[in-house]
Parts: sequence; structure tokens; C-alpha cells
Amino acid sequence: MKILVTGAGGQLGKCFKEASLKYPDLNFTFTTSDDLDLSQFAVVGAYMRREKLDICINCAAYTNVEQAEKEQEMAYLLNAESVRNLARDCEETGCTLIHISTDYVFNGKKDSPYSEEDATDPLNVYGASKLLGEQYIQEATNRYLIFRTSWLYSEIGKNFFNTIRSKARAGETLNITTSQKGTPTNAHDLAAFILEIIATGKIKFGLYHYSNLGEATWFDFAKEILDITGSDVELIENNDYQTLAVRPSYSVLNKEKVQQVFNLPILHWKESVKKLCQKL
Repeated sequence: MKILVTGAGGQLGKCFKEASLKYPDLNFTFTTSDDLDLSQFAVVGAYMRREKLDICINCAAYTNVEQAEKEQEMAYLLNAESVRNLARDCEETGCTLIHISTDYVFNGKKDSPYSEEDATDPLNVYGASKLLGEQYIQEATNRYLIFRTSWLYSEIGKNFFNTIRSKARAGETLNITTSQKGTPTNAHDLAAFILEIIATGKIKFGLYHYSNLGEATWFDFAKEILDITGSDVELIENNDYQTLAVRPSYSVLNKEKVQQVFNLPILHWKESVKKLCQKL
């Protein structure tokens, strides 16, 4: 089975590369934007036709939520137009597309976890561009799995987990908001979950929600990191922090569908944070 992972230079792509070591019988190719720029439509089409892939896992995306408000054209190019082209190429070549989307497709006005059937209403450019990418996929092909996820973190790259650890080591006081509630999700867990689906032949096309279990504010997430690592830096609730992009105040994802369909274990977010801290 030939599997392409795009966006291999990013956090999630690197987690897929690490997870792939458990599956020596699968044939993986990992490409960065330097290797395969998804915005170069003709190049991507030629590549897909030449390689005759079985599965494409698309981790390539514009993920800077704040900067997307200023670079809307680029966000839509990478998160929507490039995705549409990739989906069309997958349909033409008989390749299954596995795509990663976001909890930010919702407006946060619910007070219970969002299911796949709930109405979408993104509040910012990033969420809107990712939602359009989802819609383009569904128009172009039936051979897809879309996984909406939330608050991805790992020891790789720039993310909340690494920022908190870095500031704590420097002894900085941390001012963290309690005004947003979602679920921290270990990018390693998401990668492992998807590869296990592929390896066990359990692929069932559709739209799914995947995150770790439970819910938290960013303040809760920071406190858990500090507690596990034994840091005694000061942690202060601060809900006055202003951002350019509006975030949903509540974006917890309902995982009932993904659990019922694939019957694979999902860790609670606290357990997964602890696992990663112990690994480091």
C-alpha cells in the first residue's frame, strides 16, 4: 500500500513520520512544501498520476489563526483551493484522501460537545477556509475521511504545550485565559489513530470528530502541564488578552461516531499530556 503524507515538515506530519515506524509493511512517502507544493496544481496532478497512490494523508495547511486574518488569500489558497485540487486528483487516480480539519468550523455557542451533524458557522478566516476545504472534498470525491480535531500539541514546533514549558523553564509568570473551552489533543495520538485505521483495514469513508477525551480551558491545560512537570511558576487567570481572530468560546468535539465506527481507544487529554511529559 502506497501512502503519501503531505505537510511532512509540520507538527502533525512529523508525528505521522514517527508513528509510521510501527508499520514497516506500509510504503510511506513524506513530502514537505519544498518537495510537493500543493498550490502548484499541475505539478500535484502529474505527481498523483505518476505515483498511483492508495492513500494521501493531507497534513499541509495554513494553520496560523491570527495571521490568516491578514493573509486571507493565502489561507484560502492552502486550506481550500489546494485541497479541492488534491481531492479532484485523488478522485481521478482512485486514491483515498484523509484530510485534517478543525473545531474552528463552529461558532462556540453550544454548551455541549459538537457532533458531525451540527451546523457550522466559523468565526474567523482560518475556520472558514478549513470549512470550505471540507466542502470541496465532499463535492469532488466520495473516497475521503475528514477528521476534525482540536488544540493540537506535541513536543514538536510552536504550540501551546511547548510555549508553556518554555516560559515555565524561564520562570515567567503565566497569564492564561479561561474564556475558551475545548480539548487539548496530542498530535501523536491523532497520527497513531489514523494509521491504525489504515493498517487494520477499517477505513470507512466520512466525516469524523477526533480529539482526546474530556474538556478544558487553556488555563486548565497550562495548569496540568505545570503540575505534571513540577513547575512552581505563577499561573494567573487573564481573560483580557485580545486577539485579532475571534475564537469560539466552546469547541469541544463529540467523539461518539468515531468511537463507534472504528472501535479504537482514545485517551483522556490529561492522561495524554502526562504520557508526553514522561516521554520527554
